[in-house]
Amino acid sequence: FRVTKVGQDSFLAQIVQLVQQAQGSKAPIQRLADQVTGLFVPVVIAIAIVTFILWYIFTGNLTMALISTVGVLIIACPCALGLATPTSIMVGTGKGAEHGSLIKSAESLEQTQKLQTIVLDKTGTITQGQPTVTDFVTLKGTINRNELELLRLAAAVERNSEHPLAAAVLRYARSQGIPTEGKALEHVAAFEAIAGSGVQASVQASGSTAWVQLGTQRWLSDLNVDLGSATSVLHQQAERLASLGKTVIWLAVEGKAEAILGISDAVKPSSAEAVRVLQKLGLEVVMLTGDNPRTAEVIAQEVGIKRWLADLRPQQKAEAIQSIQAEGKLVAMVGDGINDAPALAQADVGMAIGTGTDLAIAASDITLISGDLSSIVTAIQLSRATMRNIRQNLFFALIYNLVGIPIAAGILYPWFGWLLSPVVAGAAMAFSSVSVVTNALRLRAFKPKILV
Repeated sequence: FRVTKVGQDSFLAQIVQLVQQAQGSKAPIQRLADQVTGLFVPVVIAIAIVTFILWYIFTGNLTMALISTVGVLIIACPCALGLATPTSIMVGTGKGAEHGSLIKSAESLEQTQKLQTIVLDKTGTITQGQPTVTDFVTLKGTINRNELELLRLAAAVERNSEHPLAAAVLRYARSQGIPTEGKALEHVAAFEAIAGSGVQASVQASGSTAWVQLGTQRWLSDLNVDLGSATSVLHQQAERLASLGKTVIWLAVEGKAEAILGISDAVKPSSAEAVRVLQKLGLEVVMLTGDNPRTAEVIAQEVGIKRWLADLRPQQKAEAIQSIQAEGKLVAMVGDGINDAPALAQADVGMAIGTGTDLAIAASDITLISGDLSSIVTAIQLSRATMRNIRQNLFFALIYNLVGIPIAAGILYPWFGWLLSPVVAGAAMAFSSVSVVTNALRLRAFKPKILV
């Protein structure tokens, strides 16, 4: 056994810290309640003073005037108003963690129920994030010594990358008998990873140095790499692989395309169902990806997404979020990789897949621990249930005051002879707080609804 993290660095400790942080934060609706309380207190004091003056003027009874004044002050205690929001937030965020959604702030919880558009990254979000190389096509079309050398060069460069596609290339290299651990691969210098585009490096092999690049067709084209004619075997095979929904990586050596790799990443079993349910909830679902348009189209059709954008770099994903927001919509971005961090930060609510990178999780507002897209539906349903519960609590808190204060002031006394005792006023005030807390605790029974 090998210990990798202990104490406060462990995943469990981080979950506890996030939940505590969310439970201690304030939602915008709570700030509104605080503003109401700020006005409520001086108004109640004014009502109490007026009550004392009127009772003393019309009855001349100092005791009755004092009893009515004290009754007003007791029954108007804003305890229930102060409890209305934080109790629901505390229960709601706890239920979120129980169902696999770590909500970092009360504001995120409130924003989630207002969402109009859900934007999904493709790789690792809609798909399983476990890509596998299924095709390796070179200019010669078959694997011989030369093709194995090309694969060795690709593996040498990709070993320096943390991208899931790089891991797929290394696994494929090992399956072809190429060792990838330790010093088995060639020395690499000047390695550079271009987010959303590819990787490049100088590789020392067989006494010579070669400049090796792996990435998208558009990126290599922008670098003026010779990709050959549009009718070449590489272009034809790239089109075929893309039509099958596979990601295509181009391999270039010394500025000339030498091979392509077809990488398949299966769609998560829950993705199509989650997209259908989100659409049934009245939400628009959009897909963003850095992959080629043909592959993006195949995946979008498979899961039922009608609007998608492909061939995007990380900053372009953030710009795509901005354009949707410019339409007047509240947007949630769901992603798992480093490339998704700018878009996660730009969105009104960022949701990171818990199985993704630390940077994506840090840039998000909600972390979906399981990586299952059905967690998005759960988070939205929980947000709506929590905000509905908060509004109920605010109603309970205010209705006691709207009804109780006039009675305590003695408005019914001239007609019915009713005057509220301070003891009864205290009991009513306590009951209002109890009713708010009890109503908030009903959230503990929350269960995600299954939409058929």
